[in-house]
Amino acid sequence: MPINFNSQNNVIFIETKNTVYAMKLLHDKFLVHLYYGEKGKFDINLHNSWMDFSPDYNTWRNLVPENLMTEYVGFDSGDWRASSLRVKNKYGQSNVFLDYVGYRIFDGRLPLGDLPSADADENTQTLEISLIDNLTNLSVKLYYTVFPDSDVISRYAVYENNGESALTIEKSMSLTVDLDNCDFDMISFYGNWDNERNFERYHIRHGLQSVYSRRGMSSHTLNPFFALVSPDCDENKGHAYGFNFVYSGNFLSEVEVDHLNHTRVQIGLGDEKFSWLLEKGESFITPEAVMTYTENGYGQMSRNFHKFIRKHILPPEPFNCRPVVINPWEAVWFDINEKMMLEFAENAKKTGMDMLVMDDGWFGERHNDRAGLGDWFANKRKFPDGLKTFVDRVKAHGIKFGIWVEPEMVNPDSDLYRKHPDWCIHCVDRPRLFSRHQLVLDMGNEDVINYLKETFLKTFDGVALDYFKWDCNRPLSQTGSAVLPAERQGEAAHRHILGVYKLQKWFKETYPNCFLENCAGGGGRYDLGMMKFSSMIWTSDNTIPQKRVKIQYGSLMGYPAATMSCHVSNRGGICEDAKQLKFHGDVALAGAIGYEMHLPKASDEMKKSITNQINAYRKYEKLILTGEYYPVINPFLNNYSAYYYMNEDKSEILLSFIQFAPDSGKKVLVPVIYADENAVYIDENGKEYAGKELINGMEFICDDTDNNSDVLYFKKK
Repeated sequence: MPINFNSQNNVIFIETKNTVYAMKLLHDKFLVHLYYGEKGKFDINLHNSWMDFSPDYNTWRNLVPENLMTEYVGFDSGDWRASSLRVKNKYGQSNVFLDYVGYRIFDGRLPLGDLPSADADENTQTLEISLIDNLTNLSVKLYYTVFPDSDVISRYAVYENNGESALTIEKSMSLTVDLDNCDFDMISFYGNWDNERNFERYHIRHGLQSVYSRRGMSSHTLNPFFALVSPDCDENKGHAYGFNFVYSGNFLSEVEVDHLNHTRVQIGLGDEKFSWLLEKGESFITPEAVMTYTENGYGQMSRNFHKFIRKHILPPEPFNCRPVVINPWEAVWFDINEKMMLEFAENAKKTGMDMLVMDDGWFGERHNDRAGLGDWFANKRKFPDGLKTFVDRVKAHGIKFGIWVEPEMVNPDSDLYRKHPDWCIHCVDRPRLFSRHQLVLDMGNEDVINYLKETFLKTFDGVALDYFKWDCNRPLSQTGSAVLPAERQGEAAHRHILGVYKLQKWFKETYPNCFLENCAGGGGRYDLGMMKFSSMIWTSDNTIPQKRVKIQYGSLMGYPAATMSCHVSNRGGICEDAKQLKFHGDVALAGAIGYEMHLPKASDEMKKSITNQINAYRKYEKLILTGEYYPVINPFLNNYSAYYYMNEDKSEILLSFIQFAPDSGKKVLVPVIYADENAVYIDENGKEYAGKELINGMEFICDDTDNNSDVLYFKKK
């Protein structure tokens, strides 16, 4: 059994394949954390020292709140470290004292309302722990769901107001874990638009450090995924704790080192741009957070999360294999019409691509980014015979068809905004701030959701669609809602994200055979919440391969290759340099490959090269999208990167060496240390390699260019 309560010593054990999480019940009242890490290496006894000037629990004077490693921490309860829950009561006071009530263990898991969450399987088990704040009669239930095979444990909480007075949740965290150590490096991922998920590693200090978003989306700026690793940790060895959040809006992740050298880790909605009025009898569910641990380096931490995400987060694939798409956006921008799109479709089919995706510019008076958002009907001048007839003509070429939408947004220059100016997120009596000439529709407003459903049903009626690219090109600011009373305005951002989830779920149910790819100005919502609805996310608007190497390295540390949309592109034109095209393709082989260029203008020679790239991708596709990822060389520390994908039985290996900056003459050894040392492998030229030879390393030589790459495929003899 993954979860066990030992009544003799009041210790609760949660076990995965390789790890154990333990907590202890003291005096039938206090739930304290004992340990999280590898099996068989912890003491079930509690070590707690009394300190002057610290509040204690009177009857048990040796229990000092600020010294305990507590499972879930009420605000202003004698523990001055970061709190898990702050709730304002009828007296205007916000302190929370949580006492243990009971527990239950059950197979599977409970649904999380409108929130995305990981799917259970036959091995999934859940622990529910009930706590109560006796003054307010606020019930708090903590949920620990274990996914044994991937060494992942998920966490969330449910609050229920069983008192007589309304309460206001002021801070809410889904996960709290106290680690009995502070000698950690923190790995997090910063960036901005066109430059997402830059790897950053630094030693944590006493006090509080955090990653967060206040932008109404998980953001380009700081990704929800982060890790705590031992100072000696690298790709293959050392202690690594990984954390993430199954949510797409504002978040707060806190890492605090205290006076006793404990490290408190928290993930949740936080306390900025969030509050929630909880009336009598109402409940609130926090988003799900997930964590993993390994003693085998951050490469294994990544593989734990990859396995978990592929099996428990990503939706089922609608196609037998991923369609290789051509998206004309970077070639033609808004300047599209039926004739041009049909030329792309014809050339795509001849080149071996599977799908044409028509991007922005097909609807309303959308000729640039200043108008049309919200008016989701096909432009009759661009498509005089209608969208259905146009799509039928595309599909007559023998390829699939996809279309771009941005349901959450509205331009002031649109029929929708002129009719419903209060449907956007805004603050009363303040000038509205525009970004990219647009505002954000209030997805917490049911009228907005219903309008969008009705409009898309009408526009896409009878249209043979295979694919949606869902975009979101600006964050939230002035986060107010016209449909919420004053005391609930702090709920606007969270209600907006819940509305986004509702509409994405509706898209999946209404168009069950369509593939949904999420996008948010590129990678602005590259998170587990979006991945619950979309098998793939547009990784970044930056498709320059020399830049993508780092973006993809950061993405792969927390998310599997199957989620990563990687396009071979040439902004504004075509790529006629054979070496550069090869480099584009080799970089794109980190994930699901696609194309973004003016394909009709490409030479026959380039089209043939593209066909060869697609054929190679098809050969490697399963290995890339479902195999295990092994990082070898960090591109943030070098002018080159190396990694490989390997299947579970070690019979296939795809090794990539990517040099993206000049480093002339340098010899680089790339060890494939997880190869089968007793096997013989054969490359695509028929050359044989002993497994030990691959383990010792393949040698690559750098040159004086920024586009030197090699991709080697090995198969067991």
